[in-house]
Amino acid sequence: MVLEPMSQETLEVVEEPGLDERAEKIVDVAMRLAEQGGFQAVRLRDVAAQSGVALGTLYVRFRSKEDILVAALEREVLVFEELLQQFEVPGETPLERLRHFFTISTQALFMRPNFAQAVLRSMASGVPEIAEKIARYQGRITHMIVEMMRGGVVGEGEETEEESYVAFLMQQIWFAALIGWMGGLLDEDGVVEHVSRACGLLLLGMRAGGVEGGGEGA
Repeated sequence: MVLEPMSQETLEVVEEPGLDERAEKIVDVAMRLAEQGGFQAVRLRDVAAQSGVALGTLYVRFRSKEDILVAALEREVLVFEELLQQFEVPGETPLERLRHFFTISTQALFMRPNFAQAVLRSMASGVPEIAEKIARYQGRITHMIVEMMRGGVVGEGEETEEESYVAFLMQQIWFAALIGWMGGLLDEDGVVEHVSRACGLLLLGMRAGGVEGGGEGA
């Protein structure tokens, strides 16, 4: 299976309705447990008990703990996206804006390292039922990256196929660097530096190909 970036139209089609009150509570409890003890601490019986729901009720809404944790990540990225819509990300060039974007994105994730490791492990698990949630998450990150390449304001304009694919590649490199952090190969600064250097090279390629998102001073 080849991963491909999601178009805005596809993202809108697969948009999932907001979580109901019980599902929100389940996600809250799972996040708290993950923050306290990482992936292994998120036991479905404990999540159900602390959420005040029957285990069967939990399974109606989520198929696995990976499903719950990726739902938590989806919810977090929605909040992050709303914040970025209120502020223009600083930077005179696409590369400066992208570096700032990946810096604050990485910092936000690493503020809760146990939770970060839990959601990264869930995303890399290969559990089939979470594929759609991961695709939505990746789609949102990809669209935010395109906006950084264009001007630093989220929610404006439609990207080209080339912009979308380059942004998708940047996101995949960031994810690989995060997995490197999880394995002890990179620290927070190393993650940002790794993805920033890759972004610089990809932007140079866009400029060489005459793609608008490459921008001046990339």
